[in-house]
Amino acid sequence: MGRIKTTFIKRKTKGLWNLHREKITDDFEQNKKFTSAYTSGGSKKLRNVIAGYLTRLKKQEE
Repeated sequence: MGRIKTTFIKRKTKGLWNLHREKITDDFEQNKKFTSAYTSGGSKKLRNVIAGYLTRLKKQEE
């Protein structure tokens, strides 16, 4: 079983997904750079969780 994402993480990720879907890739490292550029503040862990969720959504889309 995987970890359950909080509502805050899902809300932030879905917002980025809806605005910048074409810029998101299935590469975690690229998504980390993208997430840090388009989100303000937050910790490194928060950035990584959002980037990982974006990566997962992109892979599911394909």
